Amino acid sequence: QVQLVESGGGLVQAGGSLRLSCAASGRTFSFYAMGWFRQAPGPEREFVAAISWSGGSTYYADSVKGRFTISRDNAKNTIYLQMNSLKPEDTAVYYCAADRSPYATVVAGTDSQYNYWGQGTQVTVSS
Repeated sequence: QVQLVESGGGLVQAGGSLRLSCAASGRTFSFYAMGWFRQAPGPEREFVAAISWSGGSTYYADSVKGRFTISRDNAKNTIYLQMNSLKPEDTAVYYCAADRSPYATVVAGTDSQYNYWGQGTQVTVSS
C-alpha cells in the first residue's frame, strides 16, 4: 500500500522560506510522477507544482513560479518543495500526491492523475 508522509510545514514570516518533504513508500517510487497541492480554507484544492517520474520536467502554478522549486531524490523515495519569498496568500495545508500510473506524462494544473495523497502539512505565513 502506498503511503505518503509530508513534513516541514510551520509558521514563517512573509519573505521567509520553508522546505517541505514528502516521503513515499509502498511501491517503486521512481516510476511515478509526483505533485504538490494546497488547500486554504474553502472548497478547492489548488495545484502548486509537479515533477515527472524521471525528475527531468517540472511544472508550476503561475502563483508560485520563480519562488517555489520542486525536486525529487529517488534514492530516498522523497520529493521536496522549496518555498522562498513566502507570502501570506501561500498559507494553506500542503499535500503531496502520487500518480496512479507509471511513466505517465504530467498534466499540470489538474489532480485527476493522482490517486494517492498524504495527510497534509500546515504552512502559515504571517504578514
